[in-house]
Amino acid sequence: MSKQTEVVVEVWPVSADPVGLWLVSGEDAWRSDAVMQDSDPHTAVTDLLAANNTHLDVKLLHSTSWRADEGAVVLTYVAVIGCSEFARDDWPNAKPISPALPDVVGKPISVEATEAPIPRYIDVLMHGLRHLQFLLQTDSTARAALCDSWRAHLEAFRPALAGMYDYEHGEEPITLPNKRIS
Repeated sequence: MSKQTEVVVEVWPVSADPVGLWLVSGEDAWRSDAVMQDSDPHTAVTDLLAANNTHLDVKLLHSTSWRADEGAVVLTYVAVIGCSEFARDDWPNAKPISPALPDVVGKPISVEATEAPIPRYIDVLMHGLRHLQFLLQTDSTARAALCDSWRAHLEAFRPALAGMYDYEHGEEPITLPNKRIS
């Protein structure tokens, strides 16, 4: 007999400083166990942040995507952790995030238009950062939560419409025009 699909959450905690963007969790997101029926995904995310001593520093929490992964539906969140002078002073295991990472690891895995996507973790993180850039352009509450370091570093992450890649012809994703928000 088959088992029911579980819902889990993952959170990519990211901070900014004058040097760049930093993945506070190191090399991967933090992931929960299955979300219990008497709880909800948002609570599971805040519990993960609390378990990793970042909950008091969260300035913005945003759900960016979902995917099926190993028998579970994974709900993805990006947590904007407050800016500091140097992120690694507060988070010594933090790893730098660069918009050049996709160029290093290559394009996302190509699938047919009717097939389920196969995102790699780097694709999920980059999508989340493009989401934040989109919010910076379109959401005044999110814009107010992002310090100047965030605004400067997110300029390099142009929002791309999901699934708008032509892999066989090497075309870039369709992106929103890059405009400066003050």
